[in-house]
Amino acid sequence: MGYSVAVVGATGNVGREMLNILAERDFPADEVHAVASRRSLGTEVSFGDRKLKCKDLEQFDFSGVDFCLMSAGAAVSREWSPRIGAKGCLVIDNSSAFRYESDVPLIVPEVNADAVAGFRKRNIIANPNCSTAQLVVALKPLHDVAKIRRVVVATYQSVSGAGKEAMDELWTQTRGIFVTDSPEPKKFTKQIAFNVIPHIDVFMEDGQTKEEWKMVVETKKILDPKIRLTATCVRVPVFVGHSEAVNIEFETPITADEAREILRTAPGVLVVDKRENGGYVTPVECVGDYATFVSRIREDPTVENGLNLWVVSDNLRKGAALNTVQIAETVINRGLLKKAA
Repeated sequence: MGYSVAVVGATGNVGREMLNILAERDFPADEVHAVASRRSLGTEVSFGDRKLKCKDLEQFDFSGVDFCLMSAGAAVSREWSPRIGAKGCLVIDNSSAFRYESDVPLIVPEVNADAVAGFRKRNIIANPNCSTAQLVVALKPLHDVAKIRRVVVATYQSVSGAGKEAMDELWTQTRGIFVTDSPEPKKFTKQIAFNVIPHIDVFMEDGQTKEEWKMVVETKKILDPKIRLTATCVRVPVFVGHSEAVNIEFETPITADEAREILRTAPGVLVVDKRENGGYVTPVECVGDYATFVSRIREDPTVENGLNLWVVSDNLRKGAALNTVQIAETVINRGLLKKAA
């Protein structure tokens, strides 16, 4: 007998991707429910070769549901996740609402799967920020061998990370430039078409943006609190797929060849690193794939024990929906959840 799963926020980019991935991976579910706000009641979404009609979050009964995959934003999650968890349903939340709370596990299964058992305290597991998820998948196997001291990362984040309105804005502005319409920013602070914007989320008092702060705090919680990390997060005119230029300083020596071999056998990583034209992965090629791709592996002669990497992943998948489903699979595989009656 399979599990009962509810996807909350089923009409959004990530919610739809969650349904796709549940179907693709043959998740052991007898029941899958699409749940959204009242305004989406009755809207149809795809689940494999089936269509599901969205149910109203406020009226939906979670008492017989095993997993709630939550992708409805932090405000909704703060209100609903504790209430859903209290009914015995395990919430795996894609928002930032609970990531930084000590009694809520923050999980990337390839990195810290053992921490998943901590969900019993509140019946909530947090999914990390999309830019953090792909970064720690690439860092973990290297950290295990040579111990990372410091990381400097610059991100090149696609507009899908800011939702459907952001994707629409990139399309509208791009089209408008070619027909001489003035592209007016609405979702973003500046024109995104044919431009890059070094600003994601709000600014903090120290000059960081919150997106940059998230990468620091989440990497420490997931991987190692002793790692020093600094980030510059940039929005780029790409629809799907986040890229990161990563500079790593290790405590012990590690060569590019050694790193390449370590990463080739690491879970969730696919190395594409040929020193020739096109011998690397770009966002266009990563879309729809589960892997975190690593390219441009090379030594950094300016620091002791330094390496540079280029890391690319589908942010709607590994950065959000796929990681959420993998967390649920980890809970099942470890026998940590008793099915709802």
